[in-house]
Order: sequence, then structure tokens, then C-alpha cells
Amino acid sequence: MSVSVSTVHILVDDPDAALAFYRDAIGLTVLNEVANGGFRWITLGSPTQPGLAIVLSEPHAGRSQEDGDAVAALLAKGEMRPIHLRFDDLDSAFERICAAPGVEVLQEPLDQPWGVRDAAVRDPAGNFLRIEQA
Repeated sequence: MSVSVSTVHILVDDPDAALAFYRDAIGLTVLNEVANGGFRWITLGSPTQPGLAIVLSEPHAGRSQEDGDAVAALLAKGEMRPIHLRFDDLDSAFERICAAPGVEVLQEPLDQPWGVRDAAVRDPAGNFLRIEQA
């Protein structure tokens, strides 16, 4: 039996800012964009992992007003779970990511005692991203 991750959802408060960040700074490719009920779902992918889709969506998309409000509050507080991304060249990726509008640096690239070299930022929506050297 084979199991693999197919889709990861990232909640964002501004789809245009998120698209610019994940496409231009991170380097993902737009696979699909769907609008429905005043909301957008943007699906991105990476040529190095063709079976994985990353979907950007707004807190109220597909949720009740009450649930959307609760999720939006968590997003605004920066309380969503971290997203981990791996790059061939952490230092150049970190420079490119930090140059993007709305990015907050949490940790400069650092060799960790457990063996990984990584850094941490918040994306324009406040999502916590750990980026590491492949």
C-alpha cells in the first residue's frame, strides 16, 4: 500500500498578496484558480513534487460565518500550524523570501543542533513558515 500527501491548504486573508508571495518569492506555479461565492481558491504546485497541490483559500471560503470568523481570528493571531518548505539553496531562498512585501523574519538561517540548517518567517497573512536546506 502506498500513501502520499496530495493537498495542503494554507489560509490567507488576501489572496492576491498570497499569490504573489507563494508564486514569486517561494517559486510555486499556479495550477488552477477557482472563484465561487465571492471567494477564490488558488492551487499551486512545484515541478519537484508534481503530485502535491498547495491550495490558498480565505478563512470564510466554504465555512459558516461563525467558523470563518474563528479561523480568521486564529490567522490574525498567527496561530495556524507551521508550514515547512525545503530549498536546494536556503540562503538565496531566504534572501528572495525576505525581499517580498509583508514578510516578517522570525529566525535568520541557522545550523541547528539536530542537524538541519533552517530559518523562519511569517508570510504576508501571518502564517509561520520554516524553510530549510535540502
